[in-house]
Parts: sequence; structure tokens; C-alpha cells
Amino acid sequence: MKYRIYLYSILISIIDMFRKRYYYIIELQYLGFRFHGWQKQPDVNTLQRAVERTISYVLEHKDFKILATGRTDAKVSANQTYVELFLDHEPLDIEAFFPVFNANLPQDVKALSIEETNADFNIIQHPKIKEYIYLFYSGSKFHPFCAPFMYNVVESLDISVMQEAAKLFEGKHNFKSYCFRPTEHTVFEGEIECCEIVENDIYTANFFPEQSYLLRVRGEGFKRNQIRLMMGAILDVGKGKMTLDFIKKTLDRNEERILLEHIVPGSGLILNAVIFKD
Repeated sequence: MKYRIYLYSILISIIDMFRKRYYYIIELQYLGFRFHGWQKQPDVNTLQRAVERTISYVLEHKDFKILATGRTDAKVSANQTYVELFLDHEPLDIEAFFPVFNANLPQDVKALSIEETNADFNIIQHPKIKEYIYLFYSGSKFHPFCAPFMYNVVESLDISVMQEAAKLFEGKHNFKSYCFRPTEHTVFEGEIECCEIVENDIYTANFFPEQSYLLRVRGEGFKRNQIRLMMGAILDVGKGKMTLDFIKKTLDRNEERILLEHIVPGSGLILNAVIFKD
């Protein structure tokens, strides 16, 4: 029996050695409001599940796998993100595949482009900058159609002090206090190259409030729920519940983290852009 297993493992190794694999990068955008995040999970609707089902339907087989630049949480949207498609056996006819793939994706998911790459490219490890934005509005309850896109804060906010708070996050810091359920392997150090509160002129609609704002955060990578915790802290500063000095204390901590409990809803968060460095 052991001899058969040994021969089988050798056979699999030989097949893998001579198997031809093809690599493609697909640029996507999606509205995340009805999805339970990117990562495939049993019994819930996720973006990975929707994309894989569509690829399988178009190709009429399952001899492929996909990897994303990152895993967005439930209700989080993406204006621009990428997945890498690994395809075995035969190359993809891109011109034939792409329009059919796009037509069969759910209506709240769209493929923007596709191009061939090679085994040297690693979508996870390749250096890249991610830009997230978080849309919010301060005032009386907004139109229900706004719910998939922005967060409604009923209390009045001091926007100017919130802008000061946002700037404190720029640079290199220890973000231990801004990581939800960290593990023993979590790396807390990171660098944010831009963090600002500005008036929203990027996403508009006739049912949006007359004036809304956004938090823009740009960096190489972020911890689990980091931006939603940052947004919660900045809003608490704007409400007068938290001071700028307290924000400073939450950063660069080598000792036990300060527990922050204000995690804003995922529906206001958008992965706005992913820029590969070369």
C-alpha cells in the first residue's frame, strides 16, 4: 500500500512538472452591499464565489484558481481591484472570453480589463499602493438609497478637528490599537502616506445629501478593520468624545493595545484604487 502511495506521489509530481499553466490579471469593480465580503464561505454569498462560478460557467470546467489583491469585508465595495487567474492545460482566448465573462457576472460586479502575465508575478507579494475612501454625512437621516455608499452620522461634527486627527495617522506607526482581533503573527508596524478628510466630490448622485465628506487613506497595506477603526476614532474626535492627544496615545504603542470599539459600518468603505509599483 505504501509503495502504491509512493508511486502515485511520483506520478503527480511528474504531471505537475510538465503541466502548462497560464496566468492572467483581471481588473474588477463591484458594489459590495449584498455580499459577505470577498472570501468564499459556506452558505453565504461572497464575491469570490460569484467570480469563480462565472469563470467556471464560461470555461465549462474548474481547472483554475483565482487570488485577489486583498480580501474586502462584508458590504465593502471596490472601484478598482485585481484578481489573478491561474489556468491549467490551455491558454485563454481573451477576446472571446472577456465579453462573455463580463456579461455573466452579477450586475453589481464588472470586469474592466484582462491581460496575460507570467509565473514571475505574485499578486499578493508584488509591491502596491492601496487607496481606500470612506464616505460619510453629518445631519438628519439621508435618503435610504444612500445606505450602500455612505455612513449617516446624526450628531453634528467638527470637521476641522477631524482633519487634524486624520493627519496624525500619516507616516510610520505601530497600529496595534487599530487591528481587530490580531493574531500572534500580526505585524503591527506600517506606513500611511496619505490620510485626510475632504469634501466628497468623487461619488455623487441626485439622492445624495447636498454636502458629504470622505476619509482618504493611502498606503501599502492595512490591518483587519484598520480603516474602519480609524474612521470611528476620527468621528469620535469630531463629536467631542475623544481628543487629539488620545489619538496620539493610540499610535506607536509597544505595550498592550488600547481597545477601540467604534468600528464604522463596512458599507461606507470603498477600495478606490490599487496601484502596482512597477
